[in-house]
Amino acid sequence: MGLYSGKRDKKAKIKRKIIAGCMAALVGMAVLCAIAPAFSTQDRSGGNHFRGKAAIWIQGQMNRMYLPVFAFLEEETGIHKSPLEWLEGILLNQALVYQYSEEQAGMQVSIEDEDTYDLLIRQEGTDEERKGVEDGSLEYGEDALHIDRDLEKAMMEENNSYNENQEEEEEKEEEEEVQVQEDEKEKNGEEMEFQKAGKKSYEYDWGSIREYEDIVSAFYAIDSTTSITDDQLNLENLLGKDMKIEGDTEKPQILIYHTHSQEAFADSVEGDISTTIVGAGDRLARILTEKYGFSVLHHTGQYDVEARDYAYSNALPAIEQVLAENPSIEVVIDLHRDAVAEGRKLMVNLQGRPTAQFMFFNGLSRTRSKGDISYLENPYINDNLAFSFQAQVACNEYYPGLARRIYLKAYRYNMHLKAKCMLIELGAQTNTVEEIMNACEPLAHVLAKVLYGETGAQAREAAGVEIEQ
Repeated sequence: MGLYSGKRDKKAKIKRKIIAGCMAALVGMAVLCAIAPAFSTQDRSGGNHFRGKAAIWIQGQMNRMYLPVFAFLEEETGIHKSPLEWLEGILLNQALVYQYSEEQAGMQVSIEDEDTYDLLIRQEGTDEERKGVEDGSLEYGEDALHIDRDLEKAMMEENNSYNENQEEEEEKEEEEEVQVQEDEKEKNGEEMEFQKAGKKSYEYDWGSIREYEDIVSAFYAIDSTTSITDDQLNLENLLGKDMKIEGDTEKPQILIYHTHSQEAFADSVEGDISTTIVGAGDRLARILTEKYGFSVLHHTGQYDVEARDYAYSNALPAIEQVLAENPSIEVVIDLHRDAVAEGRKLMVNLQGRPTAQFMFFNGLSRTRSKGDISYLENPYINDNLAFSFQAQVACNEYYPGLARRIYLKAYRYNMHLKAKCMLIELGAQTNTVEEIMNACEPLAHVLAKVLYGETGAQAREAAGVEIEQ
C-alpha cells in the first residue's frame, strides 16, 4: 500500500510540472502575441529598424526560457520563426486527418490554382445528397404546430358560432360525398383523382415568428458546412419579395430541368425514362400547364451519365443557352430526388393516395469558416430564399407534413441564373414511381399559389410586412 501511494504521489508531481510548463508556455505565447506587432514595423524601403532586430533577440531569449522546443528548432534549422509559425507548421504537416476533414466539410474557398477550383466543382456535383445535419433534423416533429393543431385552437373551434358550425357541417357532408365517390372509384379499380386543397389546414401566427431562432426552428435545417444570419432570415426579406409572374403565357415562363437526370426510384424500369426523375419532370410540367395555365419548358438534357462529379458545371452552359434563347423564362426549377438510408421512405398518405414528401433546397455560396465564396457568386440568394420560403409556407398551410424542412447548404448549385431559382428534392430512391407521380399534383398547386402571388400577399398582410420596392 505504501509503494502504491508513493507512485501516486510521484505521478501527481509530474502532472503538476506538466501543467505548470503548459501554463508557462501559454503565458509566453500570449506575451509574444502582444508585443510582436510593436516590433514588426518596416521602413519605406522594406528594411527592419533596430527595434525589429531587438525584437528577434528578445523573442529568442524568451523561447529559451519559456519555450525551449522552439528555440531548439530555430538553432537546428537556422530559420527564425515565431512560436505561432512553428506551431502552425507542425500542426499542418502532422495533422493530415484534420486537413482532410476540413476539405470534406467544404472549407476550401481559395482559388489559388485550377486544381483547387476543380475539386470544389466536383464536390458541388456530388455532395448535394450528403447531409451535414443530424439524422431526422430535416423532418418536422409530431408536435409541430402546422402538423397537429394545439388544444387551445381546438377549443376555440368548438366555441364557434352556430352559423360557423353549420358551415362546417355542410363542408363535412361535401367531403364525405367526395370520399364516397373516391371509394367507389377505388372499388371499381379506377384511379382516385387528386383534390387540390380549397382552404388552409393551418395558418401561421407571424407575431410569434419574428426572431431568427423562431424562423429557423419553424422552417429550416442548416448544413454544418454553411451559416446564415438574421440579415437574410427575416420576414422582411423572406416575405417582402413578390414572387408573382405575369409574363405572356404564349412564351415560356417556367423552365424545369435535371442536373441529375439518372436518378431513379425503387420500381423504376431500366431504360424507361418516364419512370425516372425526368418522367416526374414531364408530369409536373404538364400539370402546371394544363391545370394552372403556365407556359412550361421541360429540358431533358443529361449531365451525369458517366459520373456526377461535374454535373453542375456540365449543365451550366446548356441551361444558360436555354435561357438566352428564351428570355421570357422567369422561373428555373432543378428537379431532383433525394437519397436516404435503405428501408426509410419519405411518404405520407394524402387523400388516400401514397404521396412522396419533397424538400426545397438552397445553396448559399458560403462556408462556415471562410464566409462568402466570391467565385461562386449568386446575386439572387435573397430572392431564392424568398421563393423557397413562400413555397414552404404554402405547403405547410395547405398540405401539412408533405414538405420537409428547407435545407441550406454551402455551394451555389447553379441557382444564380434567375431570381426565382429553386432546387427541389422530390422523394428519394426508396419511393415508388406512383408515390412520386402523386406528389407532383400538390407540388404544382403549391408552386401555383406562390407564382400567382397569393401566398406572398396573404402572408405579408398577416405579418405586417411591406412589399420590397
